[in-house]
Amino acid sequence: MGFNHSKESEIVNRFFCKSENISENSIIIDGQDVNHMKNVLRLKIGEQVMVNGGNNKDYLCEISDYSETSAILKIIENVESDRELSSRIYLFQGLPKGDKMELIIQKCVELGVHKIIPVSMKRCVVKLDDKKAEAKIKRYQAISESAAKQSNRNIIPEITKVMSFKEAVAYASKLDMAMVPYELAEGMESLRNKLCQIKPGMDIGIFIGPEGGFDISEIEYAVDNGFETVSLGRRILRTETAGMTMMSILMYHLEVQE
Repeated sequence: MGFNHSKESEIVNRFFCKSENISENSIIIDGQDVNHMKNVLRLKIGEQVMVNGGNNKDYLCEISDYSETSAILKIIENVESDRELSSRIYLFQGLPKGDKMELIIQKCVELGVHKIIPVSMKRCVVKLDDKKAEAKIKRYQAISESAAKQSNRNIIPEITKVMSFKEAVAYASKLDMAMVPYELAEGMESLRNKLCQIKPGMDIGIFIGPEGGFDISEIEYAVDNGFETVSLGRRILRTETAGMTMMSILMYHLEVQE
């Protein structure tokens, strides 16, 4: 079996840009990416890069000029390239210990998550004050951007500020569906039934507990607000595994429907 070596797959360096920086024939790259292009990758005028403007289009471009704060690119070709899932998945992740959140963000962005909401839950060991939380979110957003570039996403998933459990439930109540994988939920039938209800364009929330799992009061509160607990099988999954498992299931289900 051979591989399809398209122009896009041959381009190593990928960048995102704001939609307002795209004109008919050119694109302006600004911010930290300019330093990365000039001083890290050492890309020269005339070299080609791939750019995505968050509009389901890829732009094959040639670097035409640099200024101190921007790179000016000439558009050579633009291609429709929708690589996003047909439904938007919102991951509400209980704050884990150590650097597990970074792994969760990286892998779930690769699997197609739309947005990740860190949630402070009763059994979370990690407690972040405002200053630490701000620094963490900045770091998390950089990881999301890197993973989005690596996996050829059309968007950079947002990592929101840390929410309380009640704030997260209120946020998720505005979505079309919310599921809570829970080790005490019985059987896989509930998950199968929820998957059958998913239609393209829906906004879907997934709640994942921290290392200690959900407190029973949190499960009761989620159920009282219309959320349904589902099972991920007969084994107990780590917090960093559960979200990836749900994302893998949803990615397969959504893409098989297309």
